[in-house]
Amino acid sequence: MQDTIELNNISHHFNTSEERIELFHDLSHTIRAGETLAIVGPSGAGKSSLLSIAAGLETPASGSVRFIIDGDTVDALALRARSGFIFQQFHLMPELDAIGNLALPLRLKGNRNAFDIAANWLGKVGLKDRARHRPHQLSGGEQQRIAVARAFVSSPRFIFADEPTGNLDARTSESVSNLMFDCAAETGCALVIVTHSKRLALKAQNSLHLEAGRLEAAA
Repeated sequence: MQDTIELNNISHHFNTSEERIELFHDLSHTIRAGETLAIVGPSGAGKSSLLSIAAGLETPASGSVRFIIDGDTVDALALRARSGFIFQQFHLMPELDAIGNLALPLRLKGNRNAFDIAANWLGKVGLKDRARHRPHQLSGGEQQRIAVARAFVSSPRFIFADEPTGNLDARTSESVSNLMFDCAAETGCALVIVTHSKRLALKAQNSLHLEAGRLEAAA
């Protein structure tokens, strides 16, 4: 059975001191392994919350989410263990160099080949010569390349990216977005991206538009 994430009639909201803000209602969608999917829509529509729910980081206010890996239904913790994450902020460890940042997820899982695998990924993202540079010695684009490689280094089934090019200039954004899609194609994992960039969204096989609490296939 194909690895999938099934969103079934999910609704979500958050509360302020004055009111409840309803984000979306009764959304259903299935994310499949190998798919590239962009989630687009206006600010405040709930795109990041939808991504967090799909990634098992949040629980919807109502409805259900089913995670299927290798034919078995698993919990959110098991899904997260097989997922990679890319954010607008790079979230690199400042005290570690580039190869150390890349090796860290593997080392935490007890992988004895962590640094060899990290070195291989540094080469794939074109930063082999930056292995011993710390984040403050790297450009924004280089830091995001490290962040992209870190997301893929553990051979995940799903990659979740929230505005991954939001802090980058147009030229660097194009380079980083191409890198993400190339890595997804090479590894066969699903890539789910929240983005304001129409150019980035068009790279995805499928695109969903979230607005006014509804989710529709983008034209």
